Amino acid sequence: MGKRPGHCYRECDRPPFVRTKYIHRQPAPRIVSYDMGNNGGEFPVELSLIGLERCQIRHQALEAVRIASNRHMTKTVGRKNYHLRIRVAPLHYLRENKMISGAGADRVQDGMRRAWGKVIGSAARIKRNQAIITIRTNPEHIKNARIALGKASPKLPTPCKIVFDKIDPDLRRRLGYGVE
Repeated sequence: MGKRPGHCYRECDRPPFVRTKYIHRQPAPRIVSYDMGNNGGEFPVELSLIGLERCQIRHQALEAVRIASNRHMTKTVGRKNYHLRIRVAPLHYLRENKMISGAGADRVQDGMRRAWGKVIGSAARIKRNQAIITIRTNPEHIKNARIALGKASPKLPTPCKIVFDKIDPDLRRRLGYGVE
């Protein structure tokens, strides 16, 4: 049986469940690394992808975002010219009360009685306007960083926008991004 669609877990409709004391079998984390590229480099430009709505992002979606943006940056600018960081962590555990279907299933199953559910995955809870992924780079690679974040945004369950976290005002004016 496959995974349920992501829209089943998008809403933050329950209190967060982060107590590992009650989880007997924790799912393996899918996110391989939170920092990619040149960790120790000094970069004058910092761009972030921020979520515009409050939602939950499953760990599979976070890994897909990481792979898409990291692959684009590595191919276009090289590993030494950027630093990419995933800014959220999947700490909330998702549960599912699996139901039996078929002949005679009503005699072996309790239905919704004592319906706690088993852990099937984890998700990161984000607030409105919270940064999900950040890329630090040099001024000549801003266009590639924006494309990388643009490739990552359709993989998320919330509408997103790209913002500059750190940029010199003269450089911003020279590149035509306006001064806020």
